[in-house]
Amino acid sequence: MISIDKNINIVGRHQKPILIDVFYNETRTPKPVIVFCHGYKGFKDWGAWDLVARMFANAGFFFIKFNFSHNGGTAEQPIDFPDLEAFGQNNFIKELDDLETVINWITAPGFNFKKEVKSKDIILIGHSRGGGIATIKAAEDSRVSKLITWASVSDYESRFPKGQALEEWQSNGVMYVQNGRTKQQMPHYFQFYTTFIAHKERLTITNAAQQIQIPYLIIHGTADSTVSVQEGKDIHSCNANSELFLIEGADHVFGAKHPWDRNDLPKNLEIITKKSIDFANF
Repeated sequence: MISIDKNINIVGRHQKPILIDVFYNETRTPKPVIVFCHGYKGFKDWGAWDLVARMFANAGFFFIKFNFSHNGGTAEQPIDFPDLEAFGQNNFIKELDDLETVINWITAPGFNFKKEVKSKDIILIGHSRGGGIATIKAAEDSRVSKLITWASVSDYESRFPKGQALEEWQSNGVMYVQNGRTKQQMPHYFQFYTTFIAHKERLTITNAAQQIQIPYLIIHGTADSTVSVQEGKDIHSCNANSELFLIEGADHVFGAKHPWDRNDLPKNLEIITKKSIDFANF
């Protein structure tokens, strides 16, 4: 029987709540911990992530997924983006800090689920932009024992505007990106760019990938139109010990969508979840 605790509220360094879900079989025996990092315009309750969490819990893991503090959700409404101001103030450093806060929470002596976890066996899974965050954190935090990325980006800098568009962003102080599903105009304040530039070396994903010495699995769909499969190949080429697992015909979300109303996973998402479970167990 899976135990589920949703919307556990912890406070990180940036005065916003980090909302956490945990899924596990309550056996009072320590389990490896999975920490799942969502991507850009993502959130922990998106699509089929709950079904992924259940699958990991049934396989004997303590599964954690969380909302980055500035992803645009709130404690009252963790789904979607009611707090666009927070979204606009987000940056990669805040997300790395949030992930560190979650790892600190797991490894703290007073952790509420202490008897259920192996605090020295923490496996990061990151999807899309979250794959980059997970990669950087895995390279710099010795508490991480394995790294798995799903459709990860290989480079943050290339996604910023250039030339006149960058100048207009700086002049206006804000740039808006439409959310295709909610139709919201989602702000990015110029601090997003300046923070990246100030921390460029740390935030270069390929630098981090080269440094990783723990088991490292890179999963990508060959039909990903959001983040090209070439980016997965590029990351893999940075680390000879990494494993590249390509899913023929899979898109960026491996067949899922939001909302997800079925009780089973889409085929490709089930394949990569099983692959990730096997890798995490190895």
